[in-house]
Amino acid sequence: MESIYTAKEDRYGSMAYRRCGRSGILLPAISLGLWHNFGSVDVFSYFIRIAHTAFDNGITHFDLANNYGPVYGSAEENFGRILKKGLGAYRDELIISTTAGYDMWPGPFGTWGNRKYLMASLDQSLKRMGLDYVDIFYSHRPDPETPIEETMGALADIVRQGKALYVGISNYNAEQTAKALAILKEHRVPCLIHQARYSMFDRWTEPDLLPLLKEEGVGMIAFSPLAQGMLTNKYLHGIPENSRAAKSTGHLQREQVTEDKIDKIRQLNDLAIQRGQTLAEMALAWLLKDDRVTSVLVGASSTEQLLDNLKALDNTNFTADEQVRIEDILRNNAI
Repeated sequence: MESIYTAKEDRYGSMAYRRCGRSGILLPAISLGLWHNFGSVDVFSYFIRIAHTAFDNGITHFDLANNYGPVYGSAEENFGRILKKGLGAYRDELIISTTAGYDMWPGPFGTWGNRKYLMASLDQSLKRMGLDYVDIFYSHRPDPETPIEETMGALADIVRQGKALYVGISNYNAEQTAKALAILKEHRVPCLIHQARYSMFDRWTEPDLLPLLKEEGVGMIAFSPLAQGMLTNKYLHGIPENSRAAKSTGHLQREQVTEDKIDKIRQLNDLAIQRGQTLAEMALAWLLKDDRVTSVLVGASSTEQLLDNLKALDNTNFTADEQVRIEDILRNNAI
């Protein structure tokens, strides 16, 4: 007979928690994203162990989206199964987020940011996960055709309906973010958090967005903190056959892993070794050194990989010399 999951009593002993902007919410420094490895093509016994390992190590935040899989919706369905098999007993300790904004079903109301799509999508997400509410619901991307007032108004009404406790936005640039925050303020439903792509190799958030979020008291959670796996030891010797970049489909293409990038990866790896870290650990720690970053979202294909990522928390401090060296490497000025 299958045993029911019971969480470890000391699960909060080693995780660091950070306040999300000026809210009452604390997020773990490392959160678990279910973008990959939790879909219908994956093995349930593997990813339920990943989820349990995450919570046993203080990861209280699980991040999903309506179309995570594959197939669309299957990550939420599988997370619902995980909740039913014991994790749901700790619902009041969990921050569960989901998102809508990209393609989910055919037709004009199955994507983007119109009110009909956002509300219908969240209703479907709640059914798939077997939940009455999510803690955070995001607009996944700005809609160039729908007035931002409509998108933000839908988010505000979702909170008033009790289907989400907080709302956030993702992939909005600084100008779009400023507009969204102002509209949500008018509705008296503040934006809790902004989810943005951020890593050593992708720093578009730094000039305008991060200062804006700090000023407005909005949290920030970074996705793709390892640059789709490039900021690991996987690409030290080129592109391995089983890597994301070797596949013809996906978000990391072979042409993105240039010789220049590989050279930077090797130099960063050398520095990580000097710090007593893996490259992945250092890349996560580098983001977490900034107090404007509330949390980083990691994916994991195994419990071992997840536990390795958690080791980043052992050293998130960088000396001035280390920071200069990293900047030199990233600017390609390293000796």
